[in-house]
Amino acid sequence: MSPYRRERRLAGRHWVKTPLRIRLWKSQIPDAAGESLNVSPRGMYFSTEATLREGETVEVFFDMPREITGEPEREWRCTGHVVRTETIATTVRKLGVGMQFDCYEVSRSKAPEEELSRRRKPVRMMSLVL
Repeated sequence: MSPYRRERRLAGRHWVKTPLRIRLWKSQIPDAAGESLNVSPRGMYFSTEATLREGETVEVFFDMPREITGEPEREWRCTGHVVRTETIATTVRKLGVGMQFDCYEVSRSKAPEEELSRRRKPVRMMSLVL
């Protein structure tokens, strides 16, 4: 690597290995398994045996570790597009996939029953009606 090459990343990486499920956007193909290798606020790099191509839109489901958010572990659903792929040298054919997030959704906390009973105000959910 050239000593003059600049780091292009705009956000720091968290080197986290966690299992995840991968789904092609609006596809009937069953979910594939994978494992995150690093996560940033803008994207993720993961390994999988699934065949993915640059430009494809994917959804990734995984439990975001407490070490990153400082909050209890919750399932995240991140939708984004594949920006790069590469073969990873392992005993099983795996693909390394770089994904840029377009949006994400965090599931509700899995709070213990006693914490739920302490809440006095109901949570109001709003929806956008078109």
